[in-house]
Amino acid sequence: MAIARPVRALALAVFFVCCFFLYTIWRPASSTKSSADFHGTIERDPNLDPTGEPEGNLVRATEGYAPGIAGTSRINATILALVRNEELDGMLQSMQDLERTWNSKFNYPWTFFNDVPFTEEFKRRTRAATKAETRYEVIPNEHWDVPSWINDDLYKESVKILEENEIQYADMISYHKMCRWNSGLFYKHPALADVQYYWRVEPKVHFFCDIDYDVFRYMQDHNKTYGFTITLYDAPKSIPTLWPETNKFIAQHPEYLHENRAEQWLTDRERRPIHNQEANGYSTCHFWSNFEIADMNFWRSQTYEDYFNHLDRAGGFFYERWGDAPVHSIALGLFEDKSKIHWFRDIGYQHIPFFNCPNSPKCRGCVTGRFTDGEAWLNKEDCRPLWFKYAGMK
Repeated sequence: MAIARPVRALALAVFFVCCFFLYTIWRPASSTKSSADFHGTIERDPNLDPTGEPEGNLVRATEGYAPGIAGTSRINATILALVRNEELDGMLQSMQDLERTWNSKFNYPWTFFNDVPFTEEFKRRTRAATKAETRYEVIPNEHWDVPSWINDDLYKESVKILEENEIQYADMISYHKMCRWNSGLFYKHPALADVQYYWRVEPKVHFFCDIDYDVFRYMQDHNKTYGFTITLYDAPKSIPTLWPETNKFIAQHPEYLHENRAEQWLTDRERRPIHNQEANGYSTCHFWSNFEIADMNFWRSQTYEDYFNHLDRAGGFFYERWGDAPVHSIALGLFEDKSKIHWFRDIGYQHIPFFNCPNSPKCRGCVTGRFTDGEAWLNKEDCRPLWFKYAGMK
């Protein structure tokens, strides 16, 4: 039996209404993972181009880098790791990679930090992984504990908001403490009082390329403050008041701004507009600080000390999830000459899920030019294109 035309029209209308209703429910949300928050392109990775060593004079390994007191060529620098006893296997993996590719030639000391004493097993096995000196330090309580001005009730309520926004590690008080310590307290430890340069290394990272020059001497001889391999976007809802607090500080201390700063890298709103909006004017670009080679004199400067103290009193290390990566990066981008920040493109590196993999015969174990081995959308997290745009590749 034929269906009357009005009934067919009504059925068709109901069908379209249902389709629209389902679309409104299931359509992709406007989020930091959606195309709405990415107005750029995935550029050709510059690591596909042949990569050599940095330009200029480089210091090679000699007898002066022998282990122990015979190593008179080493400068006041250390490899630095904040690590728990239970992360021993991951730390040994990182040590083996860095010793194989670099430190077995230069024998810089390893300095390990923990908020509790290291076990004898940790000491024994890490000593066996290197010919260099190893040092084991406990973080003072006054550097690790939650500061007195943090309100516990407000912290707990803030954690709920962070969790609602799916911010990773929001409820881990130890993570908040770690971010604060890495941001503004690690270089104040007595064990580092006479140390100027450090190379930060975390458990479970990989190094892929042979490095045949003293990276600390490179930093010193070429007047570099900070070296990085990877720069990313941060989760904007983890740091909504970091940039507003930074602007308050700048208003109080405009004299601290460097004339050759990388401010545009920090404030770009074109490539990831939702990031900029949710972070209240901050692009969220930052150097991924699980790898950093740096001069601690910058952190020890009056400028940085004042900036960190301002942020510390604001409470965002606990009421939000301010990380040392954005804090360090904002300070470097505003208060340092951007020409003193160096991309170590020749150091092959991985911290899951991101890579820096150069096109060099000295590298093995990574795919040249691959930024991530995770989902395709992770390629949007690469902030190097903005750094190259505003600061160059040197």
